[in-house]
Amino acid sequence: MEILKPEDLKKKFNDPWIAPYEKIITMADGDLVEIVEYHPCISGSHWLVNQYKNSSSLILKAYRDGNKQVFLCKVGKEKLDFKASVNAAGIEEVAIEDDFVKVVHGGLAGAGVGAGMCRGMGEGVEEVHLLNTGGGSKLGKAAVITPKLKKLVIGVDDTDTKDAGATWTMAHNIGMELKKEGFEYIDHVIVQLYPHNPFKTQNCVSIALTFAVKEEDKEKLINRIIELLKRDTLSNKTAIAILEGITIPEKLKEYAMKAKTGMVEIEEAEILAKELNIPLITVTGNQGKIGALAAIGIYNDLEEAVKVYY
Repeated sequence: MEILKPEDLKKKFNDPWIAPYEKIITMADGDLVEIVEYHPCISGSHWLVNQYKNSSSLILKAYRDGNKQVFLCKVGKEKLDFKASVNAAGIEEVAIEDDFVKVVHGGLAGAGVGAGMCRGMGEGVEEVHLLNTGGGSKLGKAAVITPKLKKLVIGVDDTDTKDAGATWTMAHNIGMELKKEGFEYIDHVIVQLYPHNPFKTQNCVSIALTFAVKEEDKEKLINRIIELLKRDTLSNKTAIAILEGITIPEKLKEYAMKAKTGMVEIEEAEILAKELNIPLITVTGNQGKIGALAAIGIYNDLEEAVKVYY
């Protein structure tokens, strides 16, 4: 086994058949780990996601969004039976070790090159334990070590008025500002709510912003979002909801669907948030609590999030 830092890998492997990953992020929640990887190719990652799903029982969910590939995994270890074209790549181990996450990737030929040499050059990687150097027809295998982060999903609603503004753009611009400040802004999801709501501005949507943070930076991020919303919002109804971790409680999912298909009162949102220990914070007013809470209940189902119920 050879232990290498990303800069060491770049010096050792500067071959034309190495394509470095852009970035790798890992978030842990109990025995669940969510891996977010920014692949060097946009649609090329779709082949890899399909191979990983076919090969690895440790992977509970996998999908591609542009060049971003996401794997929801359980902690564990298994020996994969690699077969060319069929099961050519996968994850053999996921482990949480103190403040780091270790993920062992394996693959045949080009997938083996990606397992350690390409991944290991990405931003966010602490080090790579190179077990087998891939390439040609060989098996490549490596443990990729990254910092253990926490997933934080912020629901935002009611930042605009009948005359001006747009919640989706304001939320995204805040996410981008926080990214420039050093926070890991991962995703932005528009959630369609009940279209016949008499309190709506127009399209009746709320927003979920996803971040990966160190535990010690969590409160700083939340406070900064509140500051930026107070600075930029045009509404006296703005509120946010905060979901920590990877798992969404079933009652929260049910509430989100209720908010998509009919009317919900502010008090109902407040009672559920208290029951589930979910912070529901008034920024400039309480009306936004309904949509903010709904956004974090369905942010991880993109097809359902945008669906309209008449």
